[in-house]
Amino acid sequence: MKVLAISGSPRPKGNTYTLLMKALEVLEREGLNTEYVSLHDKSISGCIACLKCAEDKNRCAQEDDFGPVFEAMGKADGLIVGSPVYFGSAAPEMMALLDRAGYVARNGDNVFFRKVGSPIVVARRAGVNFTYAQLLFFFSIMGMIVPGSTYWPIAYGLKPGEVVNDEEGLKTITGLAENIAWLLKKLR
Repeated sequence: MKVLAISGSPRPKGNTYTLLMKALEVLEREGLNTEYVSLHDKSISGCIACLKCAEDKNRCAQEDDFGPVFEAMGKADGLIVGSPVYFGSAAPEMMALLDRAGYVARNGDNVFFRKVGSPIVVARRAGVNFTYAQLLFFFSIMGMIVPGSTYWPIAYGLKPGEVVNDEEGLKTITGLAENIAWLLKKLR
């Protein structure tokens, strides 16, 4: 079983990366295979609502880095998406990916249905609950199963690496990853 973690942060090794690595470390310890993808070096435009995906099932007509990321998402048994909070909402790179993935999946075979996953959010100060909910909508509308933890999977930090000082945030991410592993094993 494999879990894919995707970072929507434009920073290659910022706090979103740190939290996703923590989750993947736990998942690997639980015996699952993992993969990490960062959007920081990818070009993924927003959905243009051309609806070509309704004609050419499971494929987006736009030619950029979306295709390989979507393919990896479809092959994974579990999915974690991570985003920093930018002005009260998810990073635009992440939303471009999820908007297009949702259109392509819903107009195709919905490669996400009944997969396990969750968002993880990090912020300097505020906006985490809204951003968590914003990302959670994707998991819900795709028919995915979202496990919980001891709190919402959020943490705080501004400068890269600062999130390691949020003990409760790290504990929450650890619990989330343990629950993802437990659930995937039960569903196997």
